[in-house]
Amino acid sequence: MKFMKLGSKPDAFQADGKSVRYVASELSADVTINVGEVKFKLHKFPLLSKSNRLQKLVSKAGENSDEIDMVGFPGGPKAFEICAKFCYGMTVTLNAYNVVAARCAAEYLEMTEDVDRGNLIFKIEVFLNSSIFRSWKDSIIVLQTTKSLLPWSEDLKIVGRCIDSIASKTSVDPASITWSYTYNRKLSVPDKIVEEGINFREKIESVPKDWWVEDICELDIDLYKRVMITVKSKGRMDGKVIGEALKTYAIRWLPDSFDDSVSDAHTCKYKYLVETLVCLLPPDKGVGCSCSFLLKLLKFAVLVGVNDSPREDLIKRISLKLHEASVKDLLVPARPPQNTLYDVELIQCIVNRYLMHEKYNQDEKNKVNGDFILGHEHVTLMNLGKLIDGYLAEIAHDTNLTIASFINLSRSIPDSARPIQDGLYKAIDIYLKEHLSLTKAEKKKICGLMDVKKLTMDASMHAAQNERLPLRVVVQVLFFEQVRATSGVQALNSNARDTSNSTTNTDEEWEKTAADDNKSLKKQMSRMKMKDEDFRKNGKLLKKNSKSTKSGVQLLPSRSRRIFDRLWVVGRGHVENRSSETSGSSQSPTSVAPGDTKSFGSSSRQRRHSIS
Repeated sequence: MKFMKLGSKPDAFQADGKSVRYVASELSADVTINVGEVKFKLHKFPLLSKSNRLQKLVSKAGENSDEIDMVGFPGGPKAFEICAKFCYGMTVTLNAYNVVAARCAAEYLEMTEDVDRGNLIFKIEVFLNSSIFRSWKDSIIVLQTTKSLLPWSEDLKIVGRCIDSIASKTSVDPASITWSYTYNRKLSVPDKIVEEGINFREKIESVPKDWWVEDICELDIDLYKRVMITVKSKGRMDGKVIGEALKTYAIRWLPDSFDDSVSDAHTCKYKYLVETLVCLLPPDKGVGCSCSFLLKLLKFAVLVGVNDSPREDLIKRISLKLHEASVKDLLVPARPPQNTLYDVELIQCIVNRYLMHEKYNQDEKNKVNGDFILGHEHVTLMNLGKLIDGYLAEIAHDTNLTIASFINLSRSIPDSARPIQDGLYKAIDIYLKEHLSLTKAEKKKICGLMDVKKLTMDASMHAAQNERLPLRVVVQVLFFEQVRATSGVQALNSNARDTSNSTTNTDEEWEKTAADDNKSLKKQMSRMKMKDEDFRKNGKLLKKNSKSTKSGVQLLPSRSRRIFDRLWVVGRGHVENRSSETSGSSQSPTSVAPGDTKSFGSSSRQRRHSIS
């Protein structure tokens, strides 16, 4: 910290209690100056030789009065004592914490060059310009002290000069920074490992672009706003660094949680803080701030009731990068008159805007690239699908969540965003578990959201045993699992036939690809055999109603077991029929056993009846 010493005489100020200050001297005091609650018993000559205002006040008071009141003195008794010591020539030390108060007090006392050469105002200005404003941390400290000295500090342009000094330093090339700064969020550069046999070299850490954001977090929100506006106006700061600065400030001043017990004063404070941070967001809505940070601001915006304009701005920004969010980020608490735990309508609005934006971008790209979905867009849609399915699973626990809200949010996601629907199935299962009063029609409606063909094996096995699902859905799950198994066997036969008939490759090509083809074929055969064996074992176990767990197969409920038995018979007959038609043998399709054909037909009729 920079400092400046003025005067050379020893400090002779003494106290008489808490409210009286005097100078130890052989001469008795001839003037009493009241500053706040403190009385200063001093001598006229040294004071009048430096202060034009004291000359006027003493002259006005006349010889009959030796007491002067300093009304509205900036900086209070401490600032006046600094000025008085300077007048006496006593040693006084100025630093970043008291220089603004001393400057304002000197201005009040009119300690200018017209009164005496080298007066206090001149010396303080030299100190400010040559030391304080050239120091990063001193400039911030001085700026903090200006708030208690308004409007004097503003009229003397100390606030503006501090802000310009701080903003200018933030724009300096990080490689040129030599002053100290605070950076506790992460290490700039990981420690380098020194190889064996090489001498240790001096460790040089690079300065990050956002080196300045933590130090200015100590500023009051009004001063912080002015600093950030000046930083942005210079046009040299990257939007991501601006976003990081705002995020760091929000972490510093916004609480981790918020409830209705917070006082109105704190609520107004947080409201103003959030509105200010929103207005400081980078102009480019697509970059700068993470979606998680924007959603945190939106949560507080909802809780403290910010105005519509900043709230709408946040929604627009979030809708551009919703796929980057997490489920926890989306859990925005609902406010009255809503009776749900979370604001589902708000998330529905954001999802709709996101999809509209994505559709517009895709249409624009299609004009150039043709009518197909690029890889990046497909990935973002899949991320959105996983995000919303996770959000549905979270809000499904809310007993006040209506089935209409659940269905509308689920249907807003396009099918291409859900190549696998295990997440949606989990959400539906939770909703059915928490809402036991649903009618059969409502259960059928909500289960109609998922496509059982897009469930994985694990999810299908769980669904087949799920007593909460309607019978129609269980039948569909079992049927499509059987279809998946039979199609796998057919694919295996087809691959084997193609391999045996392929004779067009040259010897050289065969040598290059034989190993890979053989490995691939073995893997496919292994998977198909395992799947076929599992279904055979399941069928036998179900028919015998075995309780043995040696095979590691989980038994199905009785309702699903009967359906699975029928479907297994159907699948076996279907596979054998297809094998006869496609094999190279002379056996004709009519050679299929009549009993098998009848079983397929009767089973099919029974299956159709059970679904309807």
